[in-house]
Amino acid sequence: MQANDNAHRSGPYARTSRLPGMSTVSVRTATTADVADIARIQRRTWRVAYAELLGEQALAQLDSPDVEQGWVATVEHVGTEVHLAIEADTIVGYCVTGPGPTDEIAAADGSLPDDAEAVGLIGDLLVEPRWGRRGHGGRLLATAAQWLHGQGITRGVTWVAQSDSASLDFFRRAGWHPDNTVRTLDTGGHTIREIRITGTLDLHLRD
Repeated sequence: MQANDNAHRSGPYARTSRLPGMSTVSVRTATTADVADIARIQRRTWRVAYAELLGEQALAQLDSPDVEQGWVATVEHVGTEVHLAIEADTIVGYCVTGPGPTDEIAAADGSLPDDAEAVGLIGDLLVEPRWGRRGHGGRLLATAAQWLHGQGITRGVTWVAQSDSASLDFFRRAGWHPDNTVRTLDTGGHTIREIRITGTLDLHLRD
């Protein structure tokens, strides 16, 4: 499955624009000062968009202090980049990306693709539902792709719940498609069948 006034580093991958009749929108890199907002978006989005898919046990765990501690570790992890979508100074979405770990990019038999060293992972991309359909997901993915390009990566992968048609359509519009690899996750009382999506970082996105 795939949004302060805190001090932050903008870096070369930040982008700012203004939508017609709307507030200024941008993407920037997260810091640990943003962790509470990231966890807030995760809680709200999972409860609004994924409640039936995840089940009560998984949703209850979102209130644990471990959630924010986990986000601190993610933001501080060397080699991982967390990008934030901003509208009118409000964080409305996030995207987690980095080089593809072996267990995320391997085939079902454990073998690695020939381009394993050049594969990146979109580990999570969420936009809070009330901020949807405003181009934030596309800007996040485009910024992640640009950052991955800077690391020498040319292809990306992500995992999407088979029943999550909105996310599947989003990645298909970007030029990414299933590669026939599936996995099943246990959320505690529920299981989720995920399919792996892959494509080049030369995206076909429209804001």
